[in-house]
Amino acid sequence: MDTIINKTFTLGGDLTVNRMGYGAMRITGKGIYGPPERRDEALKLLKALPGLGVNFIDTADSYGPDVSEELIADALYPYPKGMVIATKGGFMRTGPNQWHVNGHPEHLRPALEGSLRRLRLKSIDLYQLHRIDPNVPFDDMMAFLQEAQEDGLIKHVGLSEVSIAEIERARTFVDVVSVQNKYSIVYRNWEKELQYCNEEGIAFIPWNPINAGNILFEERLNAIAAKHAASPHQVALSWLYRHSPNILLIPGTSQITHLQENMKAVDIILTEEEMIELGSVK
Repeated sequence: MDTIINKTFTLGGDLTVNRMGYGAMRITGKGIYGPPERRDEALKLLKALPGLGVNFIDTADSYGPDVSEELIADALYPYPKGMVIATKGGFMRTGPNQWHVNGHPEHLRPALEGSLRRLRLKSIDLYQLHRIDPNVPFDDMMAFLQEAQEDGLIKHVGLSEVSIAEIERARTFVDVVSVQNKYSIVYRNWEKELQYCNEEGIAFIPWNPINAGNILFEERLNAIAAKHAASPHQVALSWLYRHSPNILLIPGTSQITHLQENMKAVDIILTEEEMIELGSVK
């Protein structure tokens, strides 16, 4: 079955990326707050990405805050040809592990401008609304994204943690090219949204894609991993990679060895029986 696997996906009809990307949340300090303990190691990891075939990096202004975007630019600017940087706005930070949704256009505008400045870009390839703010009119948030895109500050628009109904409503304002929802081999709550996105040609970007610690599932996952001389995390990523052709993976790590292991997950060929067995427990 592996011969039909597409290793790339084209965002918005014009940005073709490798489906194994990198999530840059973990290169910050503890609690996703402040700078990393070893800035040199973070820069080394980021500089290694192009050589490993990564041309899609996902970050956000809230990672640090600001730190992740700054490190990406320090390590990789001027960016290699074909490198796609996706970032997000809509969260405010007050401390480690503290996240506060803010979808007010009065916040999103300077947040976007800050991302452009830190990433040293004139336009963001993929700008994602980090969360729908229940305290802000939906149309106001979409109108901001629409205006920013018309102004050339955003090339493509994505959403995060959204339902099919919210995606469809957003599409009356902008062309939604990606959806980033929590999803993994053991967290399948957004299965309908994944399939909707696949049918509509929209990328689906699971966040927290490595979540193999469910005790109901660990024995089965470990057994299959042993057959492939791989780690359970690698098998969990391989399953996602083969589960749907519109999935873009962004596993995050602060260690190069883990990064290299994650990249090798695409080479693990799971049988159809193993795919079914791994997907049967939620």
